[in-house]
Amino acid sequence: MNAASLLETLEGQTGEHPNAAIIVLHGLGADGGDFVPVCEELDLDAVGAVRFVFPHAPVRPVTINGGYRMRAWYDILGADLQRREDEAGLRASQAAIAALIERERERGIPAHRIVLAGFSQGCAMTLMTGLRYPERLAGLAGMSGYLPLAATTAAERSDANREVPVFLAHGTQDPVVAVERGRASRDALGALGQAVEWHEYPMEHAVCGEEIADLNRWLLHVLADG
Repeated sequence: MNAASLLETLEGQTGEHPNAAIIVLHGLGADGGDFVPVCEELDLDAVGAVRFVFPHAPVRPVTINGGYRMRAWYDILGADLQRREDEAGLRASQAAIAALIERERERGIPAHRIVLAGFSQGCAMTLMTGLRYPERLAGLAGMSGYLPLAATTAAERSDANREVPVFLAHGTQDPVVAVERGRASRDALGALGQAVEWHEYPMEHAVCGEEIADLNRWLLHVLADG
């Protein structure tokens, strides 16, 4: 994917000459700016300067919302998020996100210093892309989401990321992506031998302060060996 076709992004750095990057993927109908305030609450000074990349998903019609056009990483065909999946959309966004990882590598940040993180659809794309990426990443952080194309994960997972740390968090009262869906994704990854750190919080489809603190601690750990 050439530079002209890269996803549009917002960016921020915690200091000059970043030695790590975190690519943060937003949820359905949001945009790259959605998680800027959350990331501003993180304190990662202990691991050096970090570049945050907040891509905007493409605008597309979303079936479950009556075909209304909005930013979405892939189409949602029905309330059962995994029975009928938009495989073409998932794979197109996977390629677009992988291109952003490549750009960070071209800018001097090695793959093992790059974290993929995302919320809801962004969580799905984090797992979809990160587990299949051919070079070892620093970690994958998913919030209030699920594992897409679960049946193909074992066959398509890259050897490089078989041991990549995974952080998953979910609200126990989530009406959008039921916590059972998140637990099933955790269990599916665990069955593959993936190291998953799991957290539940008494909230709906949202992010809470305790979750941000847990994510902060996890990020410090996976980016500690710079």
